Amino acid sequence: MTYHPALQKTIDYIEEHLDRHLSLEELASIAGFSKYHFHRLFQKEIGFTVAEFIRNRRMCYACSLLLHTDEKILDIAQSVQFESQESFTRSFKKVYKLPPGQFRKLFSKINNKKEEVPMGKQTLKGWFLSGSHPFHYEMGIDQQIFHEGRSSGFLTSVTVQSAEEFATMMQQFKADKYIGKRIKLTGFIKTKEVEGFCGMWMRVDNTLHDILQFDNMSDRPITGDTNWNHYSIVLDIPETSAVISFGVLLSGKGKVWVDQLSFQEVDESVPTTHQEFSGELLEEPVNLSFEDVEDIL
Repeated sequence: MTYHPALQKTIDYIEEHLDRHLSLEELASIAGFSKYHFHRLFQKEIGFTVAEFIRNRRMCYACSLLLHTDEKILDIAQSVQFESQESFTRSFKKVYKLPPGQFRKLFSKINNKKEEVPMGKQTLKGWFLSGSHPFHYEMGIDQQIFHEGRSSGFLTSVTVQSAEEFATMMQQFKADKYIGKRIKLTGFIKTKEVEGFCGMWMRVDNTLHDILQFDNMSDRPITGDTNWNHYSIVLDIPETSAVISFGVLLSGKGKVWVDQLSFQEVDESVPTTHQEFSGELLEEPVNLSFEDVEDIL
């Protein structure tokens, strides 16, 4: 059983109501769980308590308001549910190491010069662009839209002509440290006008480049316009593994933002999301004349 739809529904609700009081009772009710079960499940899947998650998102929302609006700091503080500017300043400084007024003066001029930093043919540290038509897409850093911190990564279509075209911003690393383990990749994704589909993906290959484990979320695709939400992929790393590849895939036109990607080892109680490519291997070739038809009813 997967709980992700319930958690995603709750996170959507949080994103849309960051400027008002949110209680654990209210959020648990939206998810359809008891308070205790919802709190335990949320922390297990997302990696934060509900209160920590809301606090972090409100800080990012406040950060965005500081950088991209002329709203007074007191008004911003109140919009993220702080009773005073002083308490907001203390909390903001813990996260961003600067008081909000100084942060605005220092970063707004820098940030407004270019809110998006497309990479083009340059290299985004650790990442590279691939796919069927990577030259029809662009990846980069967005300093205006982000889930936490001060920036996110994005992948967007530029000259895409059909839904069959796709690209991915991706990384690869050696599997050595993860042999025999079950690994969970998590991250937050936001989309705009995705006409095909998008999602995270992860693949485990051996030294011959055979696929041992794979998931690209094709059975749970993200389409259209979506707010920041949490997604995960869980794969085993077999003994013969050599390379782990992962990234964000965008098929067709649209734009996807990604933030807070992380890997963690999980136990066997967490089911894998590995997608099987074929059924049982046949003893010999069959139906070479294409005349035998199976009744699927």
